[in-house]
Amino acid sequence: MTYRRAAIPALVGGLFLAALLWWAGASAAALHLPGSSRVLGTGTARELEHWLAPWSYDPPGADGAGDGDGDGDGGGYAVGTGDSARYLSLYETAIQIRFGAVFAFFVPGALLLVRRLPPLRGRAWAALLAVWAWGLVAGMLARAVSAPWLIAGQGHGSYRFLPQIASVISSGAQVLVVAALLAAAATVLPARVTVKGAGPLPHAVVPACAARLAATVGTSLIAVSLVVLSYQTVAAAIQEASTATGLLSDPGDLLRLWLLLGGWAGPEGGSIGSWLLNRVPDVALLAVVWGALRRLPGLLTRVTVPAMAVGAVCATVLGLLASQLLRVLMEAADSGAPSGAPRLFAVLGSGVPAALTWGLVAGVAAAVTLRVVTDRTARAEDA
Repeated sequence: MTYRRAAIPALVGGLFLAALLWWAGASAAALHLPGSSRVLGTGTARELEHWLAPWSYDPPGADGAGDGDGDGDGGGYAVGTGDSARYLSLYETAIQIRFGAVFAFFVPGALLLVRRLPPLRGRAWAALLAVWAWGLVAGMLARAVSAPWLIAGQGHGSYRFLPQIASVISSGAQVLVVAALLAAAATVLPARVTVKGAGPLPHAVVPACAARLAATVGTSLIAVSLVVLSYQTVAAAIQEASTATGLLSDPGDLLRLWLLLGGWAGPEGGSIGSWLLNRVPDVALLAVVWGALRRLPGLLTRVTVPAMAVGAVCATVLGLLASQLLRVLMEAADSGAPSGAPRLFAVLGSGVPAALTWGLVAGVAAAVTLRVVTDRTARAEDA
């Protein structure tokens, strides 16, 4: 599939994602109305407002809204000072950068996925899920790029800068889960039209043993983060890491955000059965990653390192979503309180920075393993 045919659906999806997020942010103003608390409940309205605030042009605190862009350390927006106009300008610049970056990050990834994973001949669902996961990555990167302007707009850029960066990156993920899914559909549906007449779109021929070994290698690297680094003792050591002073001090929150896919401890003083049950979502994550990496080489039109790397990132994000949804269902079954649904779903979309880090590593390792094993198999058959 040529880049020209793949570019149209990628551009449509990127514009649709940016428009959806802008609409969601603009809708946050409706939660400030007096009737919203009566209709939704005070807790639900505040939770939804917290989800939408990172995509809103209205600065936190300007209308009695929230206490910052998911930032518990930087305080509220600086309103009522002589420099309020400058702060407001910085905040608006941050949001403009955020929406522009969402589009800029989404389009290249969607372009690569649509080109290497065209949504025809059994690939449609795989393409939809992959583009959905990449939408979450694009939104996270957009929050990361715009974070310095947003923090400066709050007037606390010199106070615990790295923890504030980590907090800003972590905010606004819940609404992105829904928006990215809709944007993925808006990408895949036009791609099914543009791909027609593109010529043969063969599946890559990969030996089953090579695909299984590559999936195992990639999943083992994901397990390094999920099992080794996420263990309570190791995670605490990462949290307490300190190698610099000034603006670069306190890097622990940022390191945990980009390195840890979960968090767990041993069954100290609790039931072993309950502990094993709590580990089921982690097992589901690894199972989804292994299954996706096992099938990915055979779905691609051509196995390349960039395609495998982006595919592994998408597989890790999908594994995270599966584990988080399973954890939500488990917690809902235990509590049985539908009124707490928004707070239960607050976990959705978290962990994407670490999924990007380890997904890239796992994808490159899987691609190298595929290349080595395939070449060795070919030489053995020729001999």
